[in-house]
Amino acid sequence: MPPRRTIATVLFLLVILHLYIGLRLIPAMGLGIAGALTGIVLLVASTLLVPTGLLSPYFKRRRGAEQLPWAGLLAMGLFSSLLVATFGRDLLLLALQLLPFTWPDAARETAVGVPVLAVAVTLVGLVNARRLAHVKHVHVPVVGLPPALDGYTIAQISDIHVGPTIKHKYLSAIVDKVNSLEADAIAITGDLVDGSVASLSRHTAPLSRLSAPDGTFFVTGNHEYYSGAEAWIAELRRLGVTVLMNEHVVRTRGTASLMIAGVADYTAHHFNPAHKSDPHQAAHGAPKGLALRVLLAHQPRSATAAAAAGFDLQLSGHTHGGQFFPWNLFVPLQQPYVSGLNRLGAMWVYTSRGTGYWGPPKRFGAPSEITLVRLVPA
Repeated sequence: MPPRRTIATVLFLLVILHLYIGLRLIPAMGLGIAGALTGIVLLVASTLLVPTGLLSPYFKRRRGAEQLPWAGLLAMGLFSSLLVATFGRDLLLLALQLLPFTWPDAARETAVGVPVLAVAVTLVGLVNARRLAHVKHVHVPVVGLPPALDGYTIAQISDIHVGPTIKHKYLSAIVDKVNSLEADAIAITGDLVDGSVASLSRHTAPLSRLSAPDGTFFVTGNHEYYSGAEAWIAELRRLGVTVLMNEHVVRTRGTASLMIAGVADYTAHHFNPAHKSDPHQAAHGAPKGLALRVLLAHQPRSATAAAAAGFDLQLSGHTHGGQFFPWNLFVPLQQPYVSGLNRLGAMWVYTSRGTGYWGPPKRFGAPSEITLVRLVPA
């Protein structure tokens, strides 16, 4: 559970921001007393519901505990769009004052348009988030790739966030889709869960069905450390998944070999010093003459250390591609890459937009993905 001071700060900000939305929209709409009271009641309900969404991973399982997180997280998504649209409306009204023409009823019409737009974006985002992620095919060109490894595939899933609104059925559909790809290896690049093993083990059980000739591999994300990383590492191993904690495996095709390594999350040392992310340690002891060195690292910002350690390809997640506008604009403030295939020196970095979602069941402008990475000659 977050510290009480943090919770109090968040609640204070929520009250202020809801007050801002109410003051900017309700008077301008001209709804009358009944309409204004309805608007106030809805904003108060949102102020109360949003914290339940934020704290939903900490709820105990009891009657009603399934529905309340849904209500809170949907309210969070709607509130986010309301806030952005209200701010955008204020900028538009300011711009209109500088233009040589007039829009007589701009204040009222734009005020009415804000909630309509927010609801529409939230509904579209809900559909995008809850559908099964599409398969994204990514070809990675490798200089000097041996013919035996031409077409080698790794199916990557990331940032599923099994928890308050993502359960057994959602994950099971992902597993079925990944298995249908018949990849050589499967990589789960962190942020699998939001909650404890005790509360979510029955929902992560489908992972035991993942199947690939060279194995299924997992690296921790920051949310595993919020949820009890040691317990989840043990649970994933029980399910038959290979957890790579600053270590590697070597897989061979004919006379050619490649290394698949994994590091703990970039911030893992803040939770457990023994889990400090270390690409050099992950590569330690690898045989010479490897055709390719692949690193699984939850956060793209591990790339600098990975390149220095001699890796050729890093597979990451964490960013969700921003998940929905405008938060994708803020990801570059923390991470070097938001999504897609990028180059850092001699190393490729692929950043998945994620296979699930975090928080609000909402994706807008950043669709989820199951990634099929294929090695091809440069």
